[in-house]
Amino acid sequence: MTYLWLSLVFVALAAVVGVACVRKGASSSEARQHWKAAGLAFGALAVLTAAFDSMMIGMELFRYDASHILGLKIGLAPVEDFAYPLAGVLVLPGLWVWLTRGRQPIQRRNLKGLIPQALLASRPISWINTAYPFAAAMFLTTREVDWVLVVGTLYFLIPYNLAMYGINDVFDYASDLQNPRKGGIEGALLQPRLHRPMLWLAAITNVPFLVVLALAGGPAAWLSIAVSAFAVVAYSVAGLRFKERPVLDSLTSSTHFVSPAVVALTLAGAEMTPGLLILLAAFFLWGMAAHAFGAVQDIEPDRQANIASIATVFGARRTVRLAVVLWLVAGLAMLATPWPGPLAAAIAVPYIANCAPWWNVTDTTAARTNTAWRRFIWLNYGSGFLLTLILILQWNLTS
Repeated sequence: MTYLWLSLVFVALAAVVGVACVRKGASSSEARQHWKAAGLAFGALAVLTAAFDSMMIGMELFRYDASHILGLKIGLAPVEDFAYPLAGVLVLPGLWVWLTRGRQPIQRRNLKGLIPQALLASRPISWINTAYPFAAAMFLTTREVDWVLVVGTLYFLIPYNLAMYGINDVFDYASDLQNPRKGGIEGALLQPRLHRPMLWLAAITNVPFLVVLALAGGPAAWLSIAVSAFAVVAYSVAGLRFKERPVLDSLTSSTHFVSPAVVALTLAGAEMTPGLLILLAAFFLWGMAAHAFGAVQDIEPDRQANIASIATVFGARRTVRLAVVLWLVAGLAMLATPWPGPLAAAIAVPYIANCAPWWNVTDTTAARTNTAWRRFIWLNYGSGFLLTLILILQWNLTS
């Protein structure tokens, strides 16, 4: 697929949605003013795009395959680059007009605070946990930074987390009311008036990316993208609620973090070698351990809200012990991967050390494991640093 066709898909979708929203949400005179403002906004964004894209291309931060572009440029920026700001000014202001249309002033009040709450709900401190696996898998497979890597990393950095956690916060409202850790870095306590807007925001920010990534790949990529998106929805929404199906909850949660890497590998056409499959299996076990241990701290509010989880069913003590075993097996599995993969086995050690002191925790003291959970959040950054060093070593060995 050429960048031109990709750009046309973005612009066409944005135009259809934007025009429909403006027609539904504004009068004729308001619509004229809207499009004038949109035109001015696009002019400003076009200038910035030409300047900064030319700067980045001149610094060779990325490049375009000449066979995939028209060859027309403004500065050093291909004309295709300007499709994305055009799509933005077509769809985003239109959606705003529709969502805040003046015929129902109460809707404006209902949307107040949506963006800050959406940001809080998306857990910015954890964005890197899903974007990093995609970017690393894609870059190590293709050995280049292309538009698929950029678009995919951006998607798994913000929109994906907004959907994963935002949908969860909507459908977990009953238990979140009983949970003292909500309202900070561990998630939002969304007011009921924001529930529907949050779901719309999640859909609007995710669907375009999913369509574009699907167009960039073949059947294997379509399947991995579908599984990833389904896991995000199925974990929380009423009727599916995989998070209330013990063991399946941990399996689904782990899919949330492993699937970005699988999507990248399928988009890049990677060969699924035994070593790569073992690595993905170890990552999956790590994800299950993380979910199981995280569920322990929520045993009390979950039971009060009649929510079943791996921790409410197994109990705090057995769940903690299961998490330790899963992290141990994940580390041992890395010893069976090609060099320098075995070095990553050491990454399991701090997680085990963080979890093991709670080996004999009881259901009544389960909430205290939140101190270890908060350490877990920061451990991920240290582990990411060590993993990056290992990946750099692998890069040098295979270059």
